Amino acid sequence: MYNKLIRETLEMQGFRIKSVDKNSCELIATIVPDLRYHPRCGVCGTPGDYRDMLSERRFRHVPLWGIPVTLVYTPCRVTCPRCKAVHVEQMPWAAGKKRLTKSFAVTIATWARLMPWLQVARLFSCSWCTVAAAVAYVVAFGLARRDLSSITHIGIDEISRQKGHVYLTNVYDLRSGTLIWSGEGRTKDTLSAFFEFFGPERTARLDGICCDMWPSFIEAVKAKAPQATLVFDKFHIVRQLTEAVDIVRRQEVNDKSTEHKEVLAGTRYIWLKNPWNLTDKQKASLSFLETLNLKIHRAYLLKESFRDFWQSATKEIATKFMDQWFAWAMESKIKPMQDFALLLKRHEENILTYFDMPISNGTVEGLNNKAKVISHRAYGFRSAKNYILNLYHCMGDLPMPISLHRFA
Repeated sequence: MYNKLIRETLEMQGFRIKSVDKNSCELIATIVPDLRYHPRCGVCGTPGDYRDMLSERRFRHVPLWGIPVTLVYTPCRVTCPRCKAVHVEQMPWAAGKKRLTKSFAVTIATWARLMPWLQVARLFSCSWCTVAAAVAYVVAFGLARRDLSSITHIGIDEISRQKGHVYLTNVYDLRSGTLIWSGEGRTKDTLSAFFEFFGPERTARLDGICCDMWPSFIEAVKAKAPQATLVFDKFHIVRQLTEAVDIVRRQEVNDKSTEHKEVLAGTRYIWLKNPWNLTDKQKASLSFLETLNLKIHRAYLLKESFRDFWQSATKEIATKFMDQWFAWAMESKIKPMQDFALLLKRHEENILTYFDMPISNGTVEGLNNKAKVISHRAYGFRSAKNYILNLYHCMGDLPMPISLHRFA
C-alpha cells in the first residue's frame, strides 16, 4: 500500500521503488534505477553513459497521514554527450540540489504563503531552514519562468524593514499589481541595480514611472530611463500636505494660551480627515473652531482647496490652479504651508505630468501594507534576504512547480 501511494505522488520514470520499510515512526522508501532506461544528465536531461556511483542521499517527502516519509537513493554520475562533461544524474523527484522532493517543497511553500515559517516548520515537523529552502526553490523556479516583457508602467516605493531607517526599495508592475523587484536600501545605487536587472531592452519599453519625490529615485530614473514619463505619486504629495497641516496644529498648541490648548486637544483627526468622513461630533467641533480664526483653520482650508487640483480637466488648467494655490500659500504666512508650496514649485514639472499620464501608486500603497503584514506575521525577519524572498513568494504572482499530486 505504501509503495503504491509513494509511487503515485512521485515522478518515477527511469526509477522504481525497491522497498518501503517502517522504521519507528518513519517510512523509508528505497529507490533504485530502472535498468530499462539510461541515466540522464542532471544539467540538460540528455541520456548519457554511467560513470560511477556517489554516496547515498536522503530526501524528505510529504508525510502520509502524519507519518514522515524519507526517500533513499544512491545517485550515479553520467558522462553527457551533449555537455561533454560529467554530471550527477537527473533525479526527477528532487527539488534541485536540496534534500527535498518537489512535492514536499511545493506543499511547504504553499502553506508558507498563509502562515509564519516557524508555524509551517512545526506543522510538518521540520526545521525553519527547511521551510526557507523550500520557499527559495519555489521562488527561484518562478523567477526563472515569469514574463516581464509586457511591463510598461512601474511604481517605485520604499518600505521600512526595521527600526533605525532600514529600508527596502520595491518596484511593482502598476497594471498587474505584482512585485517585480526588491532590494536593500533606498539610494540611487539601489534603484540603478533594478534597472541593471531589468535590462536595457525592457527598460526602453517603459512608458511611465511613478515614485515619490525622493532625490535618489529621481536621479536613477532620469539616468536609466530618460524616455519614460516620470510622475510623482499624488498619494505621497497629499501625505506631505497633511503632515504640513499637522505641524501647524502642533505649533499652534505650543504657541497659544492654556485655553486654546484645551480647545485644540483631541482635534488632530478633524483637520486630517476628509470632510465626508467626519463624525457628527467632529463636524460640530469644526464649526466651533472655524469661529476662532486659528492658523490651523487657514491651513485646513488650504489643504481642502488643493483637492481641486487633482480634478483639473487639463494640464493647462492644473498649471493655472497650482500658480494660484502657490500664491495663496505664500500669502498665508504659515511657514509649513509655505515650505510645502515651495516643494511643489521645485517639482512642478513632474507633478503636472500626472495630467499627461494619470498613474499613481495607490495600488502600491496597498501592496506595501501587505508587505508589512508579511513581516509582522513572522515577527520580523533577521535578514533582508529572507524577507525579500518571502515578498517575492507572496506578492510576485510567480508560477509554481507542477507536482503529480496536490497536498495543500
